Amino acid sequence: MNVLDVLKERGFIESTTHEDELREYLSKPPASCYIGFDPTASSLHVGSLVPIMSLAHMQRCGHKPIALVGGGTGMIGDPSGKTEMRQLLTPEIIEENKTGIKGQLARFIDFNDGRAELVDNADWLLGLEYISFLRDIGRYFSVNRMIKAESYKMRLESDEGLAFIEFNYMILQAYDFLKLSETHNCMLQMGGSDQWGNIVAGVDLVRRVSQKQAFGITFPLITTSSGIKMGKTHKGAVWLDPERTTPYEYYQFWVNSDDQDVERFLALFTFLPMDEIREVKKLEGADLNSVKSILAYEATRLAHGRQAADDAVRAAASLFGGRTIPSDILPSSQIDRSPADESASSVPTSEILYSDAIKGINVVDLLYSMGLVKSKGEARRMIEQGGVYLNSERALSVDDKVTEGSFKDSEILVRLGKKRYHKIICKKSA
Repeated sequence: MNVLDVLKERGFIESTTHEDELREYLSKPPASCYIGFDPTASSLHVGSLVPIMSLAHMQRCGHKPIALVGGGTGMIGDPSGKTEMRQLLTPEIIEENKTGIKGQLARFIDFNDGRAELVDNADWLLGLEYISFLRDIGRYFSVNRMIKAESYKMRLESDEGLAFIEFNYMILQAYDFLKLSETHNCMLQMGGSDQWGNIVAGVDLVRRVSQKQAFGITFPLITTSSGIKMGKTHKGAVWLDPERTTPYEYYQFWVNSDDQDVERFLALFTFLPMDEIREVKKLEGADLNSVKSILAYEATRLAHGRQAADDAVRAAASLFGGRTIPSDILPSSQIDRSPADESASSVPTSEILYSDAIKGINVVDLLYSMGLVKSKGEARRMIEQGGVYLNSERALSVDDKVTEGSFKDSEILVRLGKKRYHKIICKKSA
């Protein structure tokens, strides 16, 4: 099966260039393809999963994925989708972020034996001579065409406007494509729908300079059924770094997916067969909850490994009760289908000293000090709205205190809202 059909069937593709020729290019593995990742943080997040999974599908179909980290362009900042200029990064921060990103990509893509590559455009951008670059590359770009690109239009219409340094971004990204076509015979660039203008500019530059046909694919913006951008929660981004978003919290993000999103998310964010995924639309009730558990398990296993996914399932079972997952529901999943009854070792946990518990701690102060809320005001609002529970007992007043007697077996299980849990352990000494 041509990988183009795989990506279409699973919902990855919004637009392509030269589809017939692209199909021919992808019919002869190994073809090279690349996606750029901005090194703006040391971790990627759930919003990056569509491009990551697309590279993984490319590799599974015999092609060679290239992950480009923008060590050079990261010093400028992509204006796409932004109403204000991005913060400029130092080379040291970019190098640190690049290391973190490669480690996370390696969970999804096999970089061994040259099966995939991680490249940094700083290798060819930082040494460019300005006049030579303008003469050799800049002459192929029309300002009239560039300012019509959606990524530039948004900024031109904003109060801040478009900085000249950002205006160069499209040319530099197109140059990346040209360099990879020359050095890696890479003729396909993929990216989010906001990258269409940049990708087309690269396709055009490769054609003009090398007289070769290059191609582009863009992915749709993934939103939940309620219209929220994928990966955004009340706590902010859902990170792939387990230090920022624990595997248990990651599992819970997926298990709390809306019923209407489950089939689509299975297609995009797991490798389970489509003939099994299509059967999901027939399910409801307890069976649909089993499907959500499988979605959460498979997504967590990909991002954090099997052990972390198994631990998250056991932790959830200890809090909400285990369930037997029928063998005929998504049978290719590796999830343990027997009820889990082990301890909640993967539930996010904090510690408090016994000496502090004896004195008594205001619930508002406790929630804030443990990082469970962003502010004391948020803690007060949640308590007043009846959304805070301590060991299944609702906190009735913002003046309530946690004391030594509040702990059960030296623990308090805090619940915020319906689905957020956090364990606080009382310790005798530091």
